[in-house]
Amino acid sequence: MTTPALEARDLAVSFHTGRRTSARAVDGVNLTVLPGQIVALVGESGCGKSTLARALLGLQPTESGEVVVDGEILPTSRSGLKAYRRRAQLILQDPMGSLNPRMSVYESVAEGLRVHGVEGEEQRVADALSRVGLRPPERFFARYPHELSGGQRQRVVIAGALVLEPEILIADEPVSSLDASVRGEILALLLRLRDELGLSILVVTHDLGLAWNVADRIAVMYLGRIIEEGRTEDVLSRPKHPYTRALLSVVPEMDRIEPIVLVGEPPDPTRIPPGCRFHPRCPVLQQGLPDEISSRCRGQALPLLPVQGGHAAACYAIP
Repeated sequence: MTTPALEARDLAVSFHTGRRTSARAVDGVNLTVLPGQIVALVGESGCGKSTLARALLGLQPTESGEVVVDGEILPTSRSGLKAYRRRAQLILQDPMGSLNPRMSVYESVAEGLRVHGVEGEEQRVADALSRVGLRPPERFFARYPHELSGGQRQRVVIAGALVLEPEILIADEPVSSLDASVRGEILALLLRLRDELGLSILVVTHDLGLAWNVADRIAVMYLGRIIEEGRTEDVLSRPKHPYTRALLSVVPEMDRIEPIVLVGEPPDPTRIPPGCRFHPRCPVLQQGLPDEISSRCRGQALPLLPVQGGHAAACYAIP
């Protein structure tokens, strides 16, 4: 079997909110990204997606579990993390906030090279800018973020990640702040980079339409856990978890699904409900289930249950 490029094994991250309380932002997550694969991590705001992404990069301390890179556990030493961050890079959602307004495009892209002491700076910066479509690159060297369009700024952010020749990219809502006309260009760029460079990419997003267009696999997250995962076509064509079906029902391209309105807000992560953590909002449970299944939903937590062909969902009422 192919060794995963990046893997989370039973990963947990908590934030202390008081003397005796803590919020489980990530709660026993298992996630795999294979070499050359794009995986979309989807879910509504506050479900733990960005915290998981930061933990996978070694930017967020974990409470338990492991991050595994090419079959080896991610080291926690300063030197080990520095070496890893040359191999794995983060692309943030707000390019204007990601770029220092006082640094030119050249300085922004070259910053990683200087941190890691990499030689051949000017040629590497030019190559990275060319690869993301900013040509001729020398024309952009002396420009500042406020002189660029939103799409150009996002390309500079991507160039800053590529300049270190990483193997893994984690893109946190990479197009959410861009105009619709530019979103497609950036997504096409990510696909092209994956094909040309063999990158492994984790795309963090709330947009299932975006996931449909770029991802090989999808993992759906709710309140700190993965509740459904599988090949993109399987998950989006035949969703099994009620939460996934609710998310899909409001995607314009999925007009075949009757809109599902969820009741209430996601539970407080300091007071996670017993059993299936989605059960307080679950429309299937509200419509009525056999007593045995209903009691298990409310009181018995469960792992992902296999459906078929690598498709799995954490639901006792899988149709």
